[in-house]
Amino acid sequence: MVKLTEDMKEAFSKVKIFPFATASKAGMPNVIPIGMCQLADDETIWITDNYFLKTRQNLDENPVASIFVWGPEVGGCFQIKGDVEIKTSGDDYEKAYAGAKAKGDKFPAKALMVMKITEVFECKSGDDAGKKLL
Repeated sequence: MVKLTEDMKEAFSKVKIFPFATASKAGMPNVIPIGMCQLADDETIWITDNYFLKTRQNLDENPVASIFVWGPEVGGCFQIKGDVEIKTSGDDYEKAYAGAKAKGDKFPAKALMVMKITEVFECKSGDDAGKKLL
């Protein structure tokens, strides 16, 4: 797996809403905004599934995803790609469930998406646009 740099982790921590992209097995894309997204460690992202529909269907049949890290407070942007494991039980899921419930009872925390980072790409415009960073 790939480990984010300190600068990337700092940028990630500043973003509140992330675009989260998936695709069906047939390649039909889907992107949604997610708020319950956090770094579990340097190479793992936790995403709580509260209201996923197409996203969950896509991950069930094609367990890869991408997150876009961007915002005015970040000063740049990068794309993270990774492999996703869906958890609906166990210690990690219970921690994610408790975290969602701490934010409000309206969040069902149906599952935890554990994304292992496989690649990171540059997103800002210029000669390095699309360049693989990690």
